[in-house]
Amino acid sequence: MKITEKKIQDLAKLAKLCFSEKEVKNMFLDFSKMLDFIEQLDQVNTESIAPLTHIHEKTNIYRKDVAINSEFKRSMLKQSANHNSDYIKVPKIINKN
Repeated sequence: MKITEKKIQDLAKLAKLCFSEKEVKNMFLDFSKMLDFIEQLDQVNTESIAPLTHIHEKTNIYRKDVAINSEFKRSMLKQSANHNSDYIKVPKIINKN
């Protein structure tokens, strides 16, 4: 990928940022260094190396998703002063003007 000072200015304009000429030149140099490093990485032979998908060998470290029949809902409804079969009724707090 070829980066130019014009592209940096265009990106800054799209992001609604303003940079001085000195800042644009510094960014151009920084981007050029980054892209040169990436090009060096592209030249490394990685054919015999398997792609890394995780930082550890375990693939699923989460617990099993098991539904548990809980009496929580029924208990909460019993504790509320005003409820119907499925919901706790609360006072209206929004007034229409």
